[in-house]
Amino acid sequence: MSELAPAVDVLTEIEIERPRAEVAGYAANPDNAPEWYENIEAVEWKNERALAPGARVALVPRFLGRRLAYTYEVETFVPGERLVMATNEGPFPMETTYAWTDTAGGGTRMTLRNRGRPSGFGRISAPVMAVAIRRANRKDLERLKQIVESRPR
Repeated sequence: MSELAPAVDVLTEIEIERPRAEVAGYAANPDNAPEWYENIEAVEWKNERALAPGARVALVPRFLGRRLAYTYEVETFVPGERLVMATNEGPFPMETTYAWTDTAGGGTRMTLRNRGRPSGFGRISAPVMAVAIRRANRKDLERLKQIVESRPR
């Protein structure tokens, strides 16, 4: 992210009744993204399938009725704790952060944060984009919860 405050900064979280290693292991794997992200249609690794700083993963989402394609680069990955990826491609450069912490009941609190600075027309529509991202993130995290909690222990 640039030194300027992002025009869009959306933080969403959910509690999932499964151990942190299980939730983080599933959610951090880009190959699982099309299963729990409603708008992600495809994932393509740009290098070997290893989640580590510098790894590049192309995502093909559909957002606000448009098909987009962009490549995220992993900036930080601490298994079971935090994943930070960023893209500078397209009209909406964005940083996405996943964080996982234990809950008192043995489950996991997952936090999903999207920060970005839209360019062009996107700058004007940043408040609308933030609402759309928040809505999509809530749905995606609910889907993630459903998938992970329904898997056999």
